[in-house]
Amino acid sequence: MVNEANETVQSEAVDELEEMDFAAMLEESFKKDSGRDALIDGVIVEIKDDVALVDVGKKSEGRLYTSEITDSEGNVTYKVGDTIKVVITGFRNERPSVSHTKAIRKERVKSFIADYKEEEDTTFDLKVVGKNKGGFIVENEDGVEFFLPRSQAAVRDMNALMGKMVKVKIIKIDKDNESIVVSRKKCLDDDRKKRKEIVQELIDADEVVDGTIKKITTYGMFVDIGGVDGLVHYSEISYKGPVNPSTIYSEGEVVPVKAIKYDKEKRHLSLSIKAAMPDPWKEIQDQLDVGDSIQVEVSNIEPYGAFVDLGNDIEGFLHISEISWDKNIKHPKDYISENQEIEVEVIEINCEERRLRVSLKNFLPKPFEDFLKNYNTGDVVKGIVTTITNFGAFIKIGGIEGLLHNEDASWNRSDKCKELLTTGDEVEVKIIKIDDINEKVSLSKKELEDSPIASYAKSHSNGDIVTGKIRDIKDFGVFVELEDNVDALIRTEDLLPDAEEELKIGDEIEAAISFIDDRKNRIRLSVRRLSKQKEREVLKEINKEEKMTLGDIIKDQLK
Repeated sequence: MVNEANETVQSEAVDELEEMDFAAMLEESFKKDSGRDALIDGVIVEIKDDVALVDVGKKSEGRLYTSEITDSEGNVTYKVGDTIKVVITGFRNERPSVSHTKAIRKERVKSFIADYKEEEDTTFDLKVVGKNKGGFIVENEDGVEFFLPRSQAAVRDMNALMGKMVKVKIIKIDKDNESIVVSRKKCLDDDRKKRKEIVQELIDADEVVDGTIKKITTYGMFVDIGGVDGLVHYSEISYKGPVNPSTIYSEGEVVPVKAIKYDKEKRHLSLSIKAAMPDPWKEIQDQLDVGDSIQVEVSNIEPYGAFVDLGNDIEGFLHISEISWDKNIKHPKDYISENQEIEVEVIEINCEERRLRVSLKNFLPKPFEDFLKNYNTGDVVKGIVTTITNFGAFIKIGGIEGLLHNEDASWNRSDKCKELLTTGDEVEVKIIKIDDINEKVSLSKKELEDSPIASYAKSHSNGDIVTGKIRDIKDFGVFVELEDNVDALIRTEDLLPDAEEELKIGDEIEAAISFIDDRKNRIRLSVRRLSKQKEREVLKEINKEEKMTLGDIIKDQLK
């Protein structure tokens, strides 16, 4: 930073020296030849080829290139004997060289100086038409030439200004030498000073002022306030939140604004339109409460929900889950459309954080209430499979979804809903449970078919001795598979003492049927009962043998 400052100081010093050298050289040339660059009324004495000889009152005629007095069609506009304004630009073999073009320019400068008032502080828009060692030649629309010293150009690259329009102010008029010195730097300094004053006044006043929109971009608008440009960021346009300014405003439109910040380093003025208007959130904080019903207009729809306009520069948010009781809503556009007027309920309002959430579904009939009116536990109904998960499937019945768990889908334990069903299928199911508190419905498909145990019970009864394979061992007992999809339970107390320690999954086991409950789909077995049954059979056989022996003895005695 220090090096850059030193370079700037050195550069300005060089520029000032060059300007002084240029002025000194110019003044010295006038001292050497008082006739040079002076306006002279010359008389054309001869026109030959591309040169005209002009009598300028010297010992010899001056040479003037006819290209300076030729029109666009190539015709010479003067003839021999005509008086013409010229200036002496130099000498060649003691013959002066003259210029009519420079004379016209000099005459314009002389006329401008005569009409100019010293007290004027006018800004001029001039075009850079040339440059020299000391700076630039700039010209107004009337062809009057001005000199812009390099030190007053406020530019490092000499080529940067060539051919461009610049704003300048006159800093010196030399009537004797008929020259006008201008400064671009003074214009910029004055503009900065004026801008600083206006900005400071805006910040201090903290008032609403009118500004003119100069340019609209995607991120905001540039607004002119008394010659100072400020940016209205797109988030400072409306209390609704960030908006696209091109959809609301046009360039040239006058808007009320308020200065909210100024960055001195970047010279960046931040303006706000919404700060210039009453805060609608303060207006509604005592007028609106949770549970209130309000009429709104749908202003914008997104996949996750919709924004609704309250009509006072406040937007509320309608989440997709608050649009319908349908849990499988794919897109809000399936239920609402932009510019549609709807009635919603306020479900959250936070004026400090400027957040308002509303619900549409709260004004719609609750599907579960309708379901309770039309269906009961035990009903057999048809529904559409909407979702399939690892644990089961959701089936839509009326306006609600019931759960068909995997264990209720089939009597076959290995069957899963994802293997039996496809989304969109119509299936017949039985309502086995309605939880009206948690609004849940349990369904069953297997209860529409005879259970394997019910079939098993047709050929078996209590006391039958059966053999099965141990499928699982629990703390409370052993599960035994008798046939495909027919399971029975032997409780621990129905096993022989210490026998459970020797049992393994896959072993065959023999037991007696304690009871069969085809309603609850349960079979209980007992090894103890089997043991007792076998003991009774043995005793029966023993008793039979004992009776036969006594009879034989009596018979023998009778004989």
